[in-house]
Amino acid sequence: MKLKTRLIIAFCILIILPVSLMCALASGVYMLQSRMEAGSQSTYDIFSGTLQVMNRYTESDYTEILNLSRTDPARLESEEWMEEENASLVEKSSFLIFSKDGIVIYNGYQGEDSWTNEEWEENLPAYGDADDSDRVGYFVSGDTQYLIKQVDFVCTDDAQGSIYIITSSVSILPRVRQMIVEFAVSAILILALTAGLMTIWIYRGTMTPIKKLQVATTNIKEGNLDFTIDYDEADEMGDLCRNFEEMRKRLKESTEEKMSTEKENKALISNIAHDLKTPITAVKGYSEGILDGVADTPEKMERYLRTIYNKANEMDRLINELTLYAKIDTNRIPYNFNKINVSAYFADCIDEIGLDLETKGIGLSYLNYADPHTVIIADPEQLMRVINNIVNNAIKYMDTRKGQISIRIKDVGDFIQVEIEDNGKGIDARDLPYIFDRFYRTDASRNSATGGSGIGLSIVKKIIEDHGGKIWATSKLNAGTIMYFVLRKYQEVPK
Repeated sequence: MKLKTRLIIAFCILIILPVSLMCALASGVYMLQSRMEAGSQSTYDIFSGTLQVMNRYTESDYTEILNLSRTDPARLESEEWMEEENASLVEKSSFLIFSKDGIVIYNGYQGEDSWTNEEWEENLPAYGDADDSDRVGYFVSGDTQYLIKQVDFVCTDDAQGSIYIITSSVSILPRVRQMIVEFAVSAILILALTAGLMTIWIYRGTMTPIKKLQVATTNIKEGNLDFTIDYDEADEMGDLCRNFEEMRKRLKESTEEKMSTEKENKALISNIAHDLKTPITAVKGYSEGILDGVADTPEKMERYLRTIYNKANEMDRLINELTLYAKIDTNRIPYNFNKINVSAYFADCIDEIGLDLETKGIGLSYLNYADPHTVIIADPEQLMRVINNIVNNAIKYMDTRKGQISIRIKDVGDFIQVEIEDNGKGIDARDLPYIFDRFYRTDASRNSATGGSGIGLSIVKKIIEDHGGKIWATSKLNAGTIMYFVLRKYQEVPK
C-alpha cells in the first residue's frame, strides 16, 4: 500500500474514532450527571430521567418478590428470607423494608444516616398505592431521591403486608460515576491501542525499508557493492528501494568497468613498454655500430640503416596503435566514409601488401568473386588498417618455411565477404572465442618473439562493427587460420 494511502487511512481513523468516542462519552456524562445532579430542574424531571438506570439494579429481585406474593406469600414474612434477600440487595446499593398494617417490621438499611422506622412509616406509600402498570414508585427527601418498588400481599393472619425495595440515588451515584470513569478509561485505552496500531502499521511500512537503505548506504560508504536490497513492495518506499538497487547495480558496473579499464591501461602500458624496448634496443645497437665504424662497407651501412628504419617504423606502428586505442576507448575514431568500388580498392590493397610480403618471402594469392561494379560505404584508411592488422597478425605467427596468405572476396547477398587465410600454426579451439578481446594473447609469455600490444584484433573488431559489419575466425592447429568479415553493399534507393 502506498505511503500516501496509509497516511490518509491513519488520519481518518485517528480523527473519526476519537471524535466518535468523545461524543458518546460527553453525551453519556451530560445525560447522567445533569439528570442525577441537576439543580435547576424539578425533582420529578431529574428523578424520572434516571428512573430506568436505578430500576435496572433490582429488576430481577422485584420480579421474584412479586411472584412469591402470588404463589407463596407466607415466605415473605420469614425473617430468614428477609435477611438473605436484603444481603443480596445491599450488593446492588439497595435495601429491603417490610411493613405490616403500616408498621415497619423489618428495615434492612445498614447505614447510620437512615430514617427511623416512624419516619419511614410516614413517607412510605400505603398499602394499595403500588402502581402495577409501572411497577415502580418514588419519593424525594431533600437532595436525596429514593426509588421504591412496592409489592403488596395479604399476610397469613389476614393483615396487610408490603415489601419495599428501596434504592437511593446517593448510593447509586458512585456506581454511575465509576461507570463513567471506566468508560473514559476504556476510551483512552481504545485511543492508545488505535494510535499504537496505526503507529506500528506506518512504522513497519516506512522504517523497514529505511533501515535497509541505511545498511545499503553504509555498505556503499565502505566501498562494498556486493549486496542486494530485498524490498519489493508496491509503494513509494518500494520504488525508492528499487531505484536505489538499480543505482547500486550501475555503480557496481561502473566501478568494475573502471577497474577493468585501469587494469587494461596498465596492461597496455606494460605491453607497449615491452614491445618498444626491443626495437629501441636494436636502434641503439645499430646506431652504435655505425658510430663505432663497424659498418665499414656501403653494404653494411645500408643494412644497418634499413634495420634502423624498419625498427623505427615498428615503433611508429606501436605508437599509432596506442593512439587509436585511446580513441576507441572514448568512441572517437575519426571516420571518413565514402563510396568505394570493391574491386579497385582491394586491387590497390593487394599491390601494397604484396610488396611487403615479397620482401619477407611469403606468398600471396588474391581472388575476387564479387561483381566488378560492387560498391560499399567505408572509410578507406580504417579499412586498410583492418587488412594490415589481420595480415601482420598472420605474419607474426607464421612458423612455416614457405608462408602463404590468401585473400578472397565473395558475394553473399546484400554483403561482400572478405576471407584472409594463412598457413601458420593456427589457434587452439579454447583460445579462438577470445582472440578479439583486448590484450588477449594466445602466447602468454611476454618474452615471446612475436611481441605486439595485444589490441590489434580488438581494433579490427571495433572498426568492422562501426562499419555495420561482423568479423569472426576459424582455425586448425598446425594448419592455419581464416579471418572472415562482411560489409554491407551500397544500394541506390529508387526515386
